[in-house]
Amino acid sequence: MGEEIEVIHSWSAPRSLSTSLMYSFAQRNDIEVLDEPLYANFLRVTGVDRPYKEELRSEMENDGNKVVKEVIFGAGVKKYRYCKHIAKQRVPGLTNELMKRGKHFIMIRNPLDILPSFEKVVPPSFLELGLAELVSVYSELSESGRPPPVIDAADLRENPEATLRGLCEDLDILFQDSMLRWEAGPKPFDGIWAPCWYKSVHKSTGFSPAKKYPMPFPTSLYDMLEQSLPFYNMLKRHARRSSSNYLNSTLPHPSLPVPANEKLLAWVGDEIVPRETAKVSVFDSIVQGGDGVWEGLRVYGGKVFKLEEHLDRMFDSAKALAFSNVPTREEVKEAIFRTLLRNGMFDNAHIRLTLTRGKKVTSGMSPSFNRYGCTLIVLAEWKPPVYDNEKGLMLVTATTRRNSPNNLDSKIHHNNLLNNILAKIEGNNAGADDAIMLDKDGYVSETNATNIFFVKKGRVVTPHADYCLPGITRATVMELVLKESLALEERRISLSEFHTADEVWTTGTMGELSPVVKIDGRIVGDGRVGPITLRLQNAYKNLSKDSGVPIPTYEKS
Repeated sequence: MGEEIEVIHSWSAPRSLSTSLMYSFAQRNDIEVLDEPLYANFLRVTGVDRPYKEELRSEMENDGNKVVKEVIFGAGVKKYRYCKHIAKQRVPGLTNELMKRGKHFIMIRNPLDILPSFEKVVPPSFLELGLAELVSVYSELSESGRPPPVIDAADLRENPEATLRGLCEDLDILFQDSMLRWEAGPKPFDGIWAPCWYKSVHKSTGFSPAKKYPMPFPTSLYDMLEQSLPFYNMLKRHARRSSSNYLNSTLPHPSLPVPANEKLLAWVGDEIVPRETAKVSVFDSIVQGGDGVWEGLRVYGGKVFKLEEHLDRMFDSAKALAFSNVPTREEVKEAIFRTLLRNGMFDNAHIRLTLTRGKKVTSGMSPSFNRYGCTLIVLAEWKPPVYDNEKGLMLVTATTRRNSPNNLDSKIHHNNLLNNILAKIEGNNAGADDAIMLDKDGYVSETNATNIFFVKKGRVVTPHADYCLPGITRATVMELVLKESLALEERRISLSEFHTADEVWTTGTMGELSPVVKIDGRIVGDGRVGPITLRLQNAYKNLSKDSGVPIPTYEKS
């Protein structure tokens, strides 16, 4: 007489190597397998047609709940029972016991590979693929506190042993070497549909690597691919490991500076989307040539600081670059406010606001290809000031010179930041916080990311905004300098003047007002934050607390 058996449920879409995986588990000495035990119930409930429909329904149990009770969870002679399930066969009316009992895992495969294969047997449809139901399986198990392991068929083909070992570890069963190979030909546990579907797997003796170069994808299946990929990609994010077929797949998953930003929402185009789906088209000008303008804004106490000034500059930059079909000021504001409200971000948040020239009809440099209008991106993150504004920064001078207005005017706040990035690389290599950039004549312009000021004998001095960006925070601090009754001078400044300054600080929305305590190995002042720096930091803090454009509907608690 049989004993109670532990069930391992495999859930997948059709044509996902699920039969090969069933053959793999069947080689174990502690497992018996069932091939799609709910198939007849699926045909009964849905009325879907198959060439073998009548034969299948006459030979298999049609009552799904009876199958669950007596077949899937019935007594057995081995320790485990492996049940291969196609997700779409989990139809309404089935008992909850199916999901509550046993060990569950999900296998996924890229619809790019599924659809051409599926078409050879049955005309593909969204129902036939069942990817939505596969996501539903994942969600239901996760909500019950038992998120199922997810493996990708691409990993299984590329590295079967490592993938199977990982799956066995997740299922808390020992891996057996026998799982890596089987004899060719039909198996006694194959479903009666095997002659229609299993011709290729019957020729196999193990998991074979995918062909390096795929066949052309049928354009007739393009719409189906668009519908299917989001479901595959959602599950792929939960896969145990990424396929080595993809670039950078061997890189470890990085931690975020602020973990709360893992689940943020961003505005892209004309909608708010989750972080992982916040993407622009490969035809967008920002991808094609860094052709966009941007602003950084901060949120303090339910208000967006200096919003109007930032929008003025963004629209000026867009006009200077001859953007067309630009969204209105009110539309941009609405996108900002809606993004902040959706994220619940009312303080200690930073917004990266980007406006690209938009999507092109074909790749190329010419703006004449931009016929869709601009692309608006609102990326709001939880982000405290990025510099240590108490202990101070260390700067080095970069050999990379700041762009001249003869080449590219820095008053245009554009996204083509390679000039700054090259300087930042020098700073990183030197172990500094940032790098000072000189103009073509050797005078100080700014750092790679911020404007810069120094104090000498009580006078505040900053470079002309000829080569540097005339920053919003720079202008704000200049106003505060005058309000504090301090002398302010704007002129050309040599590097040695910064080396011998009493105090130095940088300004920018991302870092606010940041003291500098060392430049090129030289201690600034006494190496501590100076009194004028502290005075202006406090003034800036008070101003940011008391002013700004209120976020609609925000109520201070």
